[in-house]
Amino acid sequence: MEGDRWTYSDQTMRDYFDSLYLKMRHIDGRKPDTGIVMYGAAFKTPIMAAALSDSACTDAALRADLTEGAAMAETASWIGIGETETPEKAADGAKCVKLIKPYADNKLIFDRIEAAEKCGALAVGIEIDSVFNGRGECSSVRGYELAPKSVEEIREFASASTVPFLVKGVLSEGDAYKSVNAGAKGIVVSQPRNAADYAVPPLMILPEIVKAVGKEIPIFLEGGIFSGLDVFKALALGASAVLADFTILPPSDEEGAAGIAETITMLNNELKSAMARTGCYDIAHMDASVIVKK
Repeated sequence: MEGDRWTYSDQTMRDYFDSLYLKMRHIDGRKPDTGIVMYGAAFKTPIMAAALSDSACTDAALRADLTEGAAMAETASWIGIGETETPEKAADGAKCVKLIKPYADNKLIFDRIEAAEKCGALAVGIEIDSVFNGRGECSSVRGYELAPKSVEEIREFASASTVPFLVKGVLSEGDAYKSVNAGAKGIVVSQPRNAADYAVPPLMILPEIVKAVGKEIPIFLEGGIFSGLDVFKALALGASAVLADFTILPPSDEEGAAGIAETITMLNNELKSAMARTGCYDIAHMDASVIVKK
């Protein structure tokens, strides 16, 4: 049954992406620029490498490839729970965002924030959507109990961090508003693989979240990214950048870090092609006026 829900959730996201069409605008066109600046760092593309899921995060070689490949493509990688619990610097100049589980023991969270800062993390965040299992009970990860966090607790984490603090797993305007109110400097609109049946696809709720909290802080989207056209749709609907899951993307002709970099470049070229044909000459000049719903 659980596998059926996963398939359904993925198909719902795919169907929504595919229901959106683009208006072509060729007059006064310009060569597009996909560069962005985020948290004081410049990136060649808004396509970033998502953190590995719990089932894949023990693959140290894949984690290193993601970090190095993202650096080669001049973008950022996101790192979740792993053997060392800290951002691995697999390549010189690698820019990483460290994600932390919502441990019941808040001291573990504060310790991991400090460890990520010492390793040079670009930002650090908490995954609020990984607390409950399919029975509505609090989960545990590697022997550590998880627990839901209050606005005040998130405010304490954000205040303790010397780098931007993010909240991942936002799938409603309410959680988005609470995150910003707690001092979050970024939110990730995403849906866990074990989400409730009929959970809203991240792309569908994205415009409502952008409307609720504005674009004073970066809003990332994770889920359903398979092409540069998917990236374009997410950016046009308000995302600042997207997180691509390299455990489900089609494999590159290259292996290892080079393959990760090649895939990011391919997606970015597809993004540029869509931008060129719709009159969107940079990321700042993309909006929903170019999107048509089927």
